[in-house]
Amino acid sequence: MEDFKTVAIFTFASEYTVLQHLLEQAEIRFFFQNETMISVLPFHSNAVGGIRLKVHPDHVLEATEIITSLEDPSHLSIV
Repeated sequence: MEDFKTVAIFTFASEYTVLQHLLEQAEIRFFFQNETMISVLPFHSNAVGGIRLKVHPDHVLEATEIITSLEDPSHLSIV
């Protein structure tokens, strides 16, 4: 897992719940580093460098595209 690349950093687990689901649907190999520690000690997120989304090198481009699509406000709608 040393070859996995950091694609994004989050402060709290609630920030990436939808992203996690989309990555799983796309069958992208990933994991969240520091996820457990920050779920136990949420106020230490900045001290440990946040929750890092690590993606396999073969899937970095695809994961980045998914993250970019979530940042586009035109895709968000209230139902």
